[in-house]
Amino acid sequence: MRAYLLTLVAVVVVALGASCAGAGSGGAQRVRIAVTDKGFVPAVVTVQSGRPVTLLVTRRTGRTCATELVMKTHGIDEKLPLGKTVAITFTPEQAGTLEYACAMNMIKGRIVVK
Repeated sequence: MRAYLLTLVAVVVVALGASCAGAGSGGAQRVRIAVTDKGFVPAVVTVQSGRPVTLLVTRRTGRTCATELVMKTHGIDEKLPLGKTVAITFTPEQAGTLEYACAMNMIKGRIVVK
């Protein structure tokens, strides 16, 4: 009975590992970005083309003009309420560099698409 349970546990662990690996390679990409006194942190992130990207943006300071995130190439203009995480999802279709900024275009960030 013990050998059976160990085999069953091993099969479940392998199956879970395989399903997680599959989700990571073809699923959505999640990137956390904070808005601080230093701007968008990190200011540059890298993602894969052809896969959905979810930016999880949290404004952590009231001392910034970055109260929204604007990415004109993808029609994105999202308000960033203080202390709340905002999920912004889009799919970059080709390699290159996408730029985003605050509404005043003073504080900027980049997304490198591979």
